Amino acid sequence: MQLSVVVTILNERENIEPLIGQLHAALRGMEYEIVYVDDGSTDGSVQLLQSLPDPRLVVVELRQNYGQSLALMAGIDVARGRYIATMDGDLQNDPSDLPAMLELVRDRGWDVVVGERVNRQDGRVNRKLPSRIANWIIRNLSGVHLRDYGCALKVFRADTAKELGIYGELHRFISVLASLDGARITQVPVKHHARRFGESKYGIGRTFKVVSDLLLMVFLKKYLRKPMHLFAQAGLALFAAGALINLYLLLLKLLGQDIWGKPLLILGAMLILAGVQLITVGIVVEVLMRTYYESQGKRPYRIREITRSGEPVAATPLEGAVRAERQAR
Repeated sequence: MQLSVVVTILNERENIEPLIGQLHAALRGMEYEIVYVDDGSTDGSVQLLQSLPDPRLVVVELRQNYGQSLALMAGIDVARGRYIATMDGDLQNDPSDLPAMLELVRDRGWDVVVGERVNRQDGRVNRKLPSRIANWIIRNLSGVHLRDYGCALKVFRADTAKELGIYGELHRFISVLASLDGARITQVPVKHHARRFGESKYGIGRTFKVVSDLLLMVFLKKYLRKPMHLFAQAGLALFAAGALINLYLLLLKLLGQDIWGKPLLILGAMLILAGVQLITVGIVVEVLMRTYYESQGKRPYRIREITRSGEPVAATPLEGAVRAERQAR
């Protein structure tokens, strides 16, 4: 199986058959499968999918609405292709862009190719504005410099896609998650169409969700492997500020001034306590990080490939054992 196309849907019945037809036309001549993940639809989408006599169609019905992130995870887990493409099921992504994106991954050495909606056909206030705000925030805080993070049309190497931890609502940060594992990412312009059927599931309120999830992304990208640097630096800064304030008050006391009841005294004490707490949290998180890696046989780094005498070999004995265990499962 060369390519698996993962499509997540929620109440997209009218868009199913047109999209499947477009996929067949765009991928003619390839070995591929279409993995539809129904995320708790109530409009008969899953019944329609199950009734289609299409040998390339795989239907994954979730028990309830888990959200797009977990629906994507389910589809990627089920996918059998060497390469995995993801897209929305609302006909706004164009399957004709997939062959060129697949070529970049297959022949040009990229691990992830992300679409960029250069001529986006969406409402300016409820879709474009929130998207531009979110893109600007993600670009400046994550360090992953893409122009469009919200485009669902992406193509991955299967091993890259299956290692993504797309929990919660982190589907917006797939590119950031891939970069955490050292994936080589590029972005290409893709076509975008106006929605013909159904209603959009997005709105301006998602910008606030993006900001909250972005805090986690910043921690994962910059401090997961060295959490003490984050907490200890902040803790030491607060502790030092509190110590200076209390030293100043001590000098005033020695000079005979009454310092009791001064707000500055309370501030100094609070800063010292906050500093101690942050340093303590940093130590606890550091221990948890080590437990996270060592209990699962993981390493806080990724090796792309090691060759000996021109032949690829397992990176380390531990990595080879872990890989063998996963294959056995």
